[in-house]
Amino acid sequence: MTGLSQNDLSLRGRAILWAQRNSWRLPQGLRRIAKKLFIGSQLTSGSDGLVDDWSKPLVPYDSMVAPNAPAVPASNPNSDVSKPGDLLVSPGSVHCLIVTPVLDAGGLDELVAFLARRLPHFGFRVTVMCVHSSSAPVGQLFTALQKEGAAVIAVWPGDACLWIEANRPDVISAHDPPGWLLQAANDARVPIVETLHGIPTPISTNWKDEGQRSKFVTCFVAVSDLVRRQYLSGNPSYSGRAVITIPNAFNQTHRPLVNRSEARAWLGLNEEFLFLSLGRHTIQKNAYGLIRAFSEVAEQDHKVHLLIAGRLDDAVYMRQVRTLRDKMPCKQRIHLRHSFPDPSILLAAADCFVLNSFFEGWSLASMEALSAGLPTIVSDVGGAREQLGSDGSRGFVVANPVGDPESANWHNSSLMRFQPQKNKDELVSAMRSVVALRDHWSEIRGQLSEDAKRRFDPLTCSKRHAEVLLSVISRSGIKSEFADCGRP
Repeated sequence: MTGLSQNDLSLRGRAILWAQRNSWRLPQGLRRIAKKLFIGSQLTSGSDGLVDDWSKPLVPYDSMVAPNAPAVPASNPNSDVSKPGDLLVSPGSVHCLIVTPVLDAGGLDELVAFLARRLPHFGFRVTVMCVHSSSAPVGQLFTALQKEGAAVIAVWPGDACLWIEANRPDVISAHDPPGWLLQAANDARVPIVETLHGIPTPISTNWKDEGQRSKFVTCFVAVSDLVRRQYLSGNPSYSGRAVITIPNAFNQTHRPLVNRSEARAWLGLNEEFLFLSLGRHTIQKNAYGLIRAFSEVAEQDHKVHLLIAGRLDDAVYMRQVRTLRDKMPCKQRIHLRHSFPDPSILLAAADCFVLNSFFEGWSLASMEALSAGLPTIVSDVGGAREQLGSDGSRGFVVANPVGDPESANWHNSSLMRFQPQKNKDELVSAMRSVVALRDHWSEIRGQLSEDAKRRFDPLTCSKRHAEVLLSVISRSGIKSEFADCGRP
């Protein structure tokens, strides 16, 4: 059933969707049996019609003539606020290998590109290695870094081991690294600093295995305090001194400001209030729970709209999201779209950013929203409290959809994805509050932007990463505070 659209679903397909939505009511054993029997290929093949493209505005234009898309100023990701005096080592004297599975457009990818661009300003020589075994790692940021002249390579696992052995970098900055690569680096006696972008990570959900795997990691960098606590809770034998929190930064050169009036006109917005949510279409981001909450806000205010835009990663889940949306009386005001090439336009047009995720490490999207001056509503996930604080001056941190944010993982998120969620009332209240104080938030938009850019300073973030990388290079004569941490 390739290319199966939502409207073309067979009666059996609709029954399967209904069974999946209601499976949480069944005992665990019956859920497993139902999953094997009913979740078949007909729901996973094809994604036509699940999300819309950008050929139409959110609201129909008043006139027959469509306005032009707003101009986006050229960004210069290589521009930097650092000065020659910021060098930490002699230029080129320390070789850092940054390892990642892919360099496309996600938050992990953005941090890898950020470090690749920034570390040379502190004297590092940087090579970025994309290691893949089945799918090509090249993507938007891979191509962008190549064009900027960065040393970027894509290798197979066997070639990666040979490359490390032959080139012997001084230190490895690892992002979602496979275990065999850690072993290869250990064999070559190259220290490793692994960045924990979130818990659960794609590779470290088995804590029994993580205890052994982490012995090859000299030091961890957690992107938020919640991620740090989650990691040490799951791997308590690892030294807490060797897990350092470094919040992510906002690269002010990466999202140039766009004219708000032009952006809103291009989307057909006039007096409407636009909630914006940027994130992959997947269970983690919890669009299903967000739509349920928004529908209650929309009942009282017929000018509110919700735009959810991102890469389509989970077609089955997205069918459920679209099915829910299509049942809502406010369905014409809930917009499900593909990812947008330049989110600057969407951030300029929006009135509030909202993210109801089950878990995050440090949301890049919410940080960029704050830096664009948007009041922000985020569930209690990694980085939320660091970004928003607790006084309500930047927006609201609402409860996590599963309850305890430290317990959120793929398993309980999957169980909760269609259930009535524990934070719905709080989320509805926060959204209504922002709408009611629309004029206030509009007036302080510039203040929010300047505040965020100051707090998420890229120079501070990149320098802290550089200092941690240097601290683990014990064999080069630099004193290493963490050299023996985490090792047996």
